[in-house]
Amino acid sequence: MPNDMVEQLRVRQVVEDWAVWRDAGDWERFRTVWHPDGVMMATWFQGPANDFIAVTKEGWAKGVSILHFLGGSSIDVSGKRAIAQTKMTISQRAAVDGVICDVVCTGRFYDFFEKRGDVWAIVLRQPIYEKDRLDPIDPGVKLELDRDLLAQFPEGYRHLAYLQTKIGFTVKRDMPMLKGAAVERLYARGAAWLAGKPLEK
Repeated sequence: MPNDMVEQLRVRQVVEDWAVWRDAGDWERFRTVWHPDGVMMATWFQGPANDFIAVTKEGWAKGVSILHFLGGSSIDVSGKRAIAQTKMTISQRAAVDGVICDVVCTGRFYDFFEKRGDVWAIVLRQPIYEKDRLDPIDPGVKLELDRDLLAQFPEGYRHLAYLQTKIGFTVKRDMPMLKGAAVERLYARGAAWLAGKPLEK
């Protein structure tokens, strides 16, 4: 097997471990998918991976339900660096104005990887949010959304942001989506990363 393919498979394994270990609450193994300076970006959290693990554990204990499902990956490897794009869905269940709902957001994980020693791990995870929907789990229940509030959020994760805001999260409102300046900046950062340049904030 060509060496680049071996490295791509190793990166993909880390992507899969992230989803399984995080959603299973396997926190010690989940910690290993990150480099010590790793950063997580999400609608409801932006910061060091260690802090992300801590607040995710707290939410888990309180019954916060967020799950992930992975699709195909495209992985570019350049020496000891890689960019992995992986199709995914984020599924969250919570009460919205007293109605239990599921929100499903489709997008991609855009991951900055580095191989340190012989270990591939994540330096930065930046999701790209492409489209979403919100449904009561009981189809017979009618849910009236606050249209003014809904309209405040970006189209790619509008319903996810709505649900998260309703349950008390502060949502970041300029995340990359399928199109637009934010995702173009992200692609430029990825290209620079593969070219060996420092990861710009």
